[in-house]
Amino acid sequence: MTPTSSTGTASTTSPPAALTTDPAAERLRRWRLVLGGEGGGDGTGCALAGTDAAMDRTLEALYGSGRPGDGGGRSGPRRAGLGGSAPNVARWLGDIRTYFPASVVQVMQRDAIDRLGLSALLLEPEMLEAVEADVHLVGTLLSLNKAMPETTKETARAVVRKVVQDLEKRLTTRTRATIGGALDRSARVSRPRHRDIDWDRTIRANLKNYLPEYRTVVPERLIGYGRASQAVKKEVILCIDQSGSMAASVVYASVFGAVLASMQALRTRLVVFDTAVVDLTDQLTDPVDVLFGTQLGGGTDINRALAYCQSRITRPAETVVVLISDLYEGGIRDEMLKRVAAMKASGVQFVTLLALSDEGAPAYDREHAAALAALGAPAFACTPDLFPEVMAAALEKRPLPVPDAAA
Repeated sequence: MTPTSSTGTASTTSPPAALTTDPAAERLRRWRLVLGGEGGGDGTGCALAGTDAAMDRTLEALYGSGRPGDGGGRSGPRRAGLGGSAPNVARWLGDIRTYFPASVVQVMQRDAIDRLGLSALLLEPEMLEAVEADVHLVGTLLSLNKAMPETTKETARAVVRKVVQDLEKRLTTRTRATIGGALDRSARVSRPRHRDIDWDRTIRANLKNYLPEYRTVVPERLIGYGRASQAVKKEVILCIDQSGSMAASVVYASVFGAVLASMQALRTRLVVFDTAVVDLTDQLTDPVDVLFGTQLGGGTDINRALAYCQSRITRPAETVVVLISDLYEGGIRDEMLKRVAAMKASGVQFVTLLALSDEGAPAYDREHAAALAALGAPAFACTPDLFPEVMAAALEKRPLPVPDAAA
């Protein structure tokens, strides 16, 4: 296994020209790249040259204690190593794409923004053109949206659109198939008109009635769809916390919202909130417009957001409300819980997602999560790949596929 540092980076997956066939020497080389350090490499005794030396410089610029000669050293204070000029940063961004795979590049970019305070540089078009775009970069750009100069906004939208299109390609087909199947099953009827019979399902359901002598199946039970199958069957309200910690969830939820809105049998509403509530349903045809309509950061008033969502429910028994929030409530806690209880009592399917991302276990308010679970609305984190299954279960009023570790 390739050693990794605490930052999550690893040595390149493509071996340099000087790669040795000696396993012990190769192990020392990899540890030297992980540990860094001048000369002996923190005791490894391994010297680097060529591609390895260049790769080490890119790692040192981000994760080292300082530039040679600046007095930092390994025992000195940690300092930024990319320099203050935009050309240096642009060169470094190009170097890491040369030496590392895209997944590692994204981690290093994220660390550079967090550790070295490079957010301001993302306001420059030439910087945006040099970075490797991913969900986390989109979150950073959205948080900078209000401060972004006009000369940068078009470039930023292009970066965001690329990420959104990649996500749509990954998520759309499975989402439509899974949720479309759930909607079809909810509309299935047992006494369809002849032209509405679903013959594939009817034959499968009646295979036990196969008559060998006639080489046919007797359709004892017919399965089909009603004439209103293309009408709106279910309503979905996505209620998304746009506080800064929910950036990845906002990106994924916006893409899913656009996918759901494209399904004729669903009526989808998308609401984002901090201490104010904004209904972005009219922009669901373009998730990029939705994302630039959000404003990451600020406080949180879940109660106010749920009050708005509750006021838009016209068919409770056919409605699914999905609250995506870390549950750090700045509003009235008891009122929030009363609203959830009232919606559930009216027949609404209520789903609470602590995060909609691939980032693992999020930080969240455990007391509020436990209170929601007591109301029959368990709060749990959800990966984008699991979200279609969660929605299908909610639409069919089946038990949700809640992870074992959920609140």
